[in-house]
Formats: sequence, C-alpha cells, structure tokens
Amino acid sequence: VQLAESGGGLVQPGGSLRLSCAASGFTFSSYSMRWYRQAPGKERELVAGMTSAGGRTAYADSVKGRFTISRDNAKNTVYLQMNSLKPEDTAVYYCNAFRGTQYVYWGQGTQVTVSS
Repeated sequence: VQLAESGGGLVQPGGSLRLSCAASGFTFSSYSMRWYRQAPGKERELVAGMTSAGGRTAYADSVKGRFTISRDNAKNTVYLQMNSLKPEDTAVYYCNAFRGTQYVYWGQGTQVTVSS
C-alpha cells in the first residue's frame, strides 16, 4: 500500500497550489479520502474529506471557500486545490485513505510553505 503526495512547495500569500496523492496497493475507489495538515508545534488537523464515490465533501472552517478536494478514481488519485493561501496554511499536508476503522493508510506528507 502506498500513498504518495506531491505538489507542495513555497508560495506567496494569495497564491495557489494543487496537491496530488497517488494511491496504489488497494482498491482506491472503495475508500474515502482525506487531507490533513500539521503545522510545527500543533496537532494534526483534518482539512478536507471526500467519500469513495465523490458524492460528499467536507471542509474545515478555516479552508472553506478556498480549498477544494477532488478525486479521479480512474487514476487512483486525490487532489487538493488550494487558493488564496495564507501564512497560517503553512504545514505538512498528509493524504489519508480509510474504509471503516480497520483499513487506514497514510502518506508521508508534502511541505507547503506560504511566505513572502
């Protein structure tokens, strides 16, 4: 099982980034997907989530209207489009796949830094 995040980097405030998470080793279309983030000295927090078929999404209040989660089950990939980025969005972003409580997988994370 592997979840490989990509797309992080350094961006100025107000800028945009698109994170990708490529999945392998499990039936991607059967899993709900989430993005989490963890800033230095803070707990990991849920940013966005999407059901397996993509019919439902949910977002943290801090990113609503700025971030969009999407998935392509044909490509086994989930995305996080991040617009109007703020310095407080700086964190390591992690991809998470889950099905019930028994099957939970994590990626290694990708760094996002928002700074001028």
